[in-house]
Parts: sequence; C-alpha cells; structure tokens
Amino acid sequence: MTPLFDRVALIGIGLIGSSLARAIRRHGLAGTVVAAARSEATRRKALDLDLAQSVYADPAEAVAGADLVVLAVPVGANAAIAEAIGPHLAKGTVVTDVGSVKLAVIRDVGPHLARGVHLVPGHPIAGTEHSGPEAGFAELFENRHCILTPPPGCDKQASERVAALWRACGSEVSFMEANYHDKVLAITSHLPHLIAYTIVGTASHLEEEERKEVVRFSAGGFRDFTRIAASDPVMWRDVFLNNRDAVLEMLQRFTEDLTALQRAIRWGEGNVLQEQFTKTRAIRRSIVEAGQAGRFDPREPEKG
Repeated sequence: MTPLFDRVALIGIGLIGSSLARAIRRHGLAGTVVAAARSEATRRKALDLDLAQSVYADPAEAVAGADLVVLAVPVGANAAIAEAIGPHLAKGTVVTDVGSVKLAVIRDVGPHLARGVHLVPGHPIAGTEHSGPEAGFAELFENRHCILTPPPGCDKQASERVAALWRACGSEVSFMEANYHDKVLAITSHLPHLIAYTIVGTASHLEEEERKEVVRFSAGGFRDFTRIAASDPVMWRDVFLNNRDAVLEMLQRFTEDLTALQRAIRWGEGNVLQEQFTKTRAIRRSIVEAGQAGRFDPREPEKG
C-alpha cells in the first residue's frame, strides 16, 4: 500500500499511541513514524518495541518535518503541547488527536496553529484499561468506530486523509459536530465510567470484612464495573473536567431516573420496575443487532 503520510509524529506513546504506531507500521501507512514521550523509561520501551524510528523528549523536535501529528495525550495536556509545537509545524501539516472530548481540542489546540496547518480532531472509540507502550496492539481499532469532528472551514482534503488513515487501521469513520459528539459520548461513555468509579468507590468504603466478601463473591456485573474503573485516572480526570457541561446534564437526567427507580422499589411498584427493565433489555438487543456488543475480552472496557 502506498503510504498516506511521509512522516507521522505521535505525541504520546501509551495504549492508543502505541497501538496506532503498530497499525501504521503493519499496514505501511507512513514512510517514517516518530514519537515523543516525557518519560525516559517510556522512550526506551518504545524503541525496544520498535514502535518508532526515533523517540524524542521534546515534542517540538518530534514534529519537525512531519506531515501528520497525532496528539495521544490526556486532554488536559493538549494546550501546552500545542503551544510548544505550533511554531515548528510546516504549512500543510495535519494535526489530529485521539481524545474523548472534542470541543476542548478545538479550544486548546486551534489557536496555536498557524494558517495553513489543518486541525482534524478525532476520537477512535477503542481501548482497554491497560496503559503504556507495551499495552498496545495493532488490532485495537479493527471493527471499531472512529469519529472525526473537523471545525467549520477545515480543509476537506486534510479531513479525508485522516479518515483514510483510520479506515486503513480497520475503523468505520463518521463525521460529527464537536458539540454533538461531546453530548453523545457523555451518555455512552463518560457517564458509565463515572458510575463505575462511584460503585467501586462505594464498595471500598465498606467495612473490611464486607470488602473481602465483595471481592470473593464478585458477580459479573461488579467485575465489569471494576474493569472499567481500572482505566487511566489521569485521562478520565481530564475527560470530566473538559466535558463538564455535557456530563453534568446527563448526570442530572440519570439522577432523576435513579430516584424514580428508588421510589418504585420503596413502594413495591413491580410493574414500574418491569416496564423499565423491559425497555433497557430492548436497547441491549438493538446494540447486539448493530454489531456493537463486542467480544468478551478482559482487557477491553470501552475507551472514552
């Protein structure tokens, strides 16, 4: 396959960055892949795993000569990195990202890019609870969705080049407005993670003997919550802080629905409970029919 890009610079080489590096190299999507990471240990590991030809401590060095730059860091780090790399980006360079919040990327990255540098925010909806360069695998994006949210006026050719990259990695690409993306992900990903963190946190506050029994007799539902709650705490801190309005709106709706169920349990309203559970069962069936149920893999909670 003819490479889509001459030189790809990955800023961040954790789970998503390293998986993308593997997929790019497997499918021959770039002539050269380089990376940047703050930790010396991470840089050494990336080189040992042959994820990139060169790995830099300074992201500004990594982006020199790149025609695609991928920000694969927690959302809260984007502004400082964009400020650092902005002056070193050549005209025509495409900048994208892999974060779960898109309005924040446009807000934090866009102002630091010169005219002629194209910002195409992206969100591959894939991930596991593991982190670090050794956690990645090239198949991570196969049969997954990737959402692109180019801002108004974005160069169409730049958007299509990023879309072609993700399609070549095995993803189904959709285009969406950034604010709409953030609302959709608030209910499909962000709120479930918040609930998982809360439930596992509640269990941690039980008396010691009760905690032991919770661990010993964990049923499938609680195990799934602990798996989701094991996701990268820095990444999820930044997701909630940068998608605050949408998450709070969905959290308020959830709280109202939870209160209604609490009342139905209190007053023995079995018909209300059964009606609600029947509706939610139908939603699960529609997800299965849409091919989005996924396969069981203990490594694989949905990424934000």
